[in-house]
Amino acid sequence: MGITKTEIFTEEQNQLASIAKVLGHPARIAILQHLFNINACVCGDLVEEIGLAQPTISQHLKELKNTGLIKGSVEGTKVCYCIDTENWSNMKQILNLFLNQDLQESESCCTI
Repeated sequence: MGITKTEIFTEEQNQLASIAKVLGHPARIAILQHLFNINACVCGDLVEEIGLAQPTISQHLKELKNTGLIKGSVEGTKVCYCIDTENWSNMKQILNLFLNQDLQESESCCTI
């Protein structure tokens, strides 16, 4: 298996790739949408809402938390998750800068 050489890419490129990876799974999108709709969540509710097994939901929550899009707080035996609004805003700025790039009006360089 090859080694990923993330150090040869810019911080911005690595951030974009990390965001794209975490948003690249429909279960994570569903989790984020659910968290936005209710503004907080207990993991057990997500199992019922999303329809996936508890370990699967936990793995997706871990990925979202590692990227910083959500945060969690422990309340007894439950963990309550919510959107990390500061990191969400940062992610939106990073994605907007990338997605708002436009090609210059000129002749196509890809004509064969």
